[in-house]
Amino acid sequence: MIAVTDQVVQDGTLTIRPLQPTIGAEISGVDLSRPLSAQERDQIKAAILEYKVVFFRDQNLDQDQHAAFARQFGPLYTHPSTTKAAPDKAAAIHKIAATDSKKLEKLLAKQQAEGWDPYHSDTSWRLVPTWGAVLRAVNLPDVGGDTIWVDAGLAYERLPEDVKERLEGLHVTHDYRDALVNAGQDYPIVAHPIVRTHRETGKKILFVNFTEHPWIVGLDQKESRELLSIVHDQYRKPELQVRFSWRPGSIAFWDNRAAVHYAVRNYGDFPRLLERILIADEPQYADL
Repeated sequence: MIAVTDQVVQDGTLTIRPLQPTIGAEISGVDLSRPLSAQERDQIKAAILEYKVVFFRDQNLDQDQHAAFARQFGPLYTHPSTTKAAPDKAAAIHKIAATDSKKLEKLLAKQQAEGWDPYHSDTSWRLVPTWGAVLRAVNLPDVGGDTIWVDAGLAYERLPEDVKERLEGLHVTHDYRDALVNAGQDYPIVAHPIVRTHRETGKKILFVNFTEHPWIVGLDQKESRELLSIVHDQYRKPELQVRFSWRPGSIAFWDNRAAVHYAVRNYGDFPRLLERILIADEPQYADL
């Protein structure tokens, strides 16, 4: 881990500036378009484990450079909504595009009916979700379109003790089948523990995906809704969040096991576009 004694931390060749006490840091002093040294790679990974999400500015990468950077942290994962191709190609790039107005209205109506803000982690619908995500700005509105990340470990720590006891041992569903069927894929509905233990840090985290129709297994609708609302309220607390304003050349790299995120849709019909690459966790389980 990186010891933080001042607002700005110099770690070898990198400068790491925390944005919030436990989540979010900007890293400078590195050119992501070229291969990293082992020291640089390890420093970036340590910063991600410490701050859950890190940001780079003024990094003008193309798709191949984006993929090459992400590949230094593990095998790339090709999302079902992208075109299947050889793993050493840029097919793992997933376009995060602004939804057209009709689709957006339908999506917002469905979310409003369920009553949840879309805080989520990527590929939580898999038995073994991807561990990391690298998101690159491509086409941005002049203003708006920020992304929020939540420290899911701190969200757990700040829960009352009686709520922690109630959540212990419970599992929640992650149901992505509607989107998968539309992409010509299928996958069974998975239930993960609400309170997960991070494999590398050992910290407990709150792990609920509010875009995937969460339901706590074994509980009736009223009690499931009550407990999920407590988690939802934790995610929404500003003191547990970092908010990032994109600009050309921006890159975000986060630990998908330690943070949930929320894309702010306040830019109208602008064709906002970011490109994301996911990094698979535990190669022996990568196909699960």
